[in-house]
Amino acid sequence: MERYEKQMLYGEIGIEGQKKLLTKKAVIIGCGALGTVIANNLVRSGIGYIKIVDRDYIEISNLNRQILYDEEDIKENLPKAIAAEKKLKKINSDIEITSLIADVNSVNIEDICKGMDIILDGTDNLQTRYLINDTAIKLNIPWVYGAVIGSSGIVHTIIPHETPCLRCMFPKIPPIGSVETCDTAGVLNMITSIVASMESMEAIKILLNQNENIIKGLQFMDIWTNDYEYIDMKIDENCIACGNNKFEFLELNKEEAVYICGKNSIQINPIQKNISAEKIVQKLKSLNIDVIQNAYFIKFLVEDVQMTLFYDGRAIIKNTDDINRATSLYSRYIGN
Repeated sequence: MERYEKQMLYGEIGIEGQKKLLTKKAVIIGCGALGTVIANNLVRSGIGYIKIVDRDYIEISNLNRQILYDEEDIKENLPKAIAAEKKLKKINSDIEITSLIADVNSVNIEDICKGMDIILDGTDNLQTRYLINDTAIKLNIPWVYGAVIGSSGIVHTIIPHETPCLRCMFPKIPPIGSVETCDTAGVLNMITSIVASMESMEAIKILLNQNENIIKGLQFMDIWTNDYEYIDMKIDENCIACGNNKFEFLELNKEEAVYICGKNSIQINPIQKNISAEKIVQKLKSLNIDVIQNAYFIKFLVEDVQMTLFYDGRAIIKNTDDINRATSLYSRYIGN
């Protein structure tokens, strides 16, 4: 308990609060700019069990704001979840940390979140957030929503049936292209750190049953213009999700090809999960294609795109935003 000495001196936590935190379980979905800061905060705060889920690998452009990674991780071709777990275990070996290299989707999200005390949003897309919202309500697990763009950010805490859920506030997902992304507006590492730290603080309040102090509305901030605004929100009794228990995003029950925000990449996530890595590598080499292979994925460059194939069959196809082309390349070089 010595490592938490200063934290326990804070009256709202104390010794008993710290003991309680050590029994709690948190899942962080996405371990990029938000997720790395959240994970770092929660590990140092002594949350007893932390699960990190991320589908991606580390690139040089991540290092500007994703605080758990460094250039050595890129040289080792490490997936984000694995690199994060390794760093975090060096920070706090007294708690349990697990990592999962996976795309979070309607097929697997319930299994990922079952048994957790809280879900933390470290994602970069609305589709996954609506999916988290459905799952949290169905499983009755609190979750903390956080989003950033440019110099601004927003945070909201969702306790099912106690505070407005995501669909109470935003009933319909915005049309593709109607919302700016980090590709068009960029993002500052200072705002990602602030929003993620606020998410972490909200998590600790919930885990300590301090719900009276959580952010029940939308907390908006812009650190460039120094604008800060709290927007009060109310539960919508007719909400599709928390009002009617209709989980449209969760009920999709499928995996698909999706555009990855900020990456100029397409992710292919097939239902068939069994691959023959050895045969794929042999086939690629027979075509005189240079292949990099490690314990986590197979990577190769073909037709001006970079393909990274994970051993669960999922692939990230970089340097294209054309889903049809990406699926065609997947079929051609990996298989149906």
